[in-house]
Amino acid sequence: MRAYPLFRGSRLYLGLVAAVWGCGDETQSLTAPTLPAAATAAPLVFEQLSAGREHTCGLTTDDRAYCWGRNANGQLGDGTTTPRLTPVAVAGGLRFRQISAGFWTTCGVTTDRRAYCWGLNESGQLGNGTTTQRLRPVAVAGGKRFRQLDTDLEHTCGVSYPDDLVYCWGSNRRGEIGDGTTTQRLTPTPVAGSLRFQRVTVGYEHSCGLTSGQLVFCWGMNRDGQVGDGSQMWRKLKPVQVSGNRQYRSVDAGANYTCAVTTGLRAFCWGDDLFGALGNGGATGSSTVPKAVVGGLSFERVSAGLFHTCAETPLNLVYCWGSNGLGSLGDGTTTDSQSPVAVIGGHNFSQVSANDFHTCGRTPAGVGYCWGSGLSGELGNGGTSNSSAPVPVAGG
Repeated sequence: MRAYPLFRGSRLYLGLVAAVWGCGDETQSLTAPTLPAAATAAPLVFEQLSAGREHTCGLTTDDRAYCWGRNANGQLGDGTTTPRLTPVAVAGGLRFRQISAGFWTTCGVTTDRRAYCWGLNESGQLGNGTTTQRLRPVAVAGGKRFRQLDTDLEHTCGVSYPDDLVYCWGSNRRGEIGDGTTTQRLTPTPVAGSLRFQRVTVGYEHSCGLTSGQLVFCWGMNRDGQVGDGSQMWRKLKPVQVSGNRQYRSVDAGANYTCAVTTGLRAFCWGDDLFGALGNGGATGSSTVPKAVVGGLSFERVSAGLFHTCAETPLNLVYCWGSNGLGSLGDGTTTDSQSPVAVIGGHNFSQVSANDFHTCGRTPAGVGYCWGSGLSGELGNGGTSNSSAPVPVAGG
């Protein structure tokens, strides 16, 4: 059943939160942990973690992909639809350099820069020319090589190698493909224009990219100002530059908002401010232009989710802000915050990933921790309980 279109719009977001906090129906098939074959093997040392909606994936230092959590659509890539409470290896033996866990889909770039995706495919977000769900990685059509890619609700985008162009595929109702149309694309389609990008990121129905000149451009849905050009035009079918003419070092698209870090290490966010996701202290609410995150902290990278955001300081400390009803801020409480709060536990994190209701981070030593919603096993610690503080991923 295609339930996720109901999640669009702030009022309906509130209904989603109430439903998730108020019931446990997602756990009905999780009565017993399913241990991966590698549980007794060498410890998992993570190079990257990526939080999806109800699942998480990670890459180890030997370039292998592992996933855990909800698996109803095959988003764990192990050839089954069995939920996993601890990491299980992605099938196929591929070696990856980067991975992105989306809504009910996962995509990755292999060490030879080929793109593969698996999981839900109703809108063509796997990019293989079909709308058929896949339980194992399938190659994205066209044979292009990619530096990096990102997937979320119903579309995926990637930066090509070596020419640094952005290609997108999947749903295009709001112009999130960026090709000047609203035509669904089942295979990689070039974004309009001749901009060269370092990185691309996708939200629910919008996309953004960081250019080689350190500028941010966005396209797609703009009802909440998530494109950041100062307007609330319903949608932008081609890339437009974010207001302010600042230079940025990183950008990440949340569900209906976007955050970025400038070359001066200051965080800015724009779009939907539901639950304080913009981190502006509630001073402005939702915004069509970038607004500074309050607190004066320096950040290197930022990760935007559904209603909450997390960012890493140069000293490998993590601060989060926004929705916290399931503990996704990791500060030991379930109290929402409109300004950054420190993640507790005394851990240093060299990379963090926030998504719908949980967050995961990797320490400099490669140990994985997750916090927030654990109802589908997305924390990877063998249980289905929520946690308002970081808990270690099993196998580390």
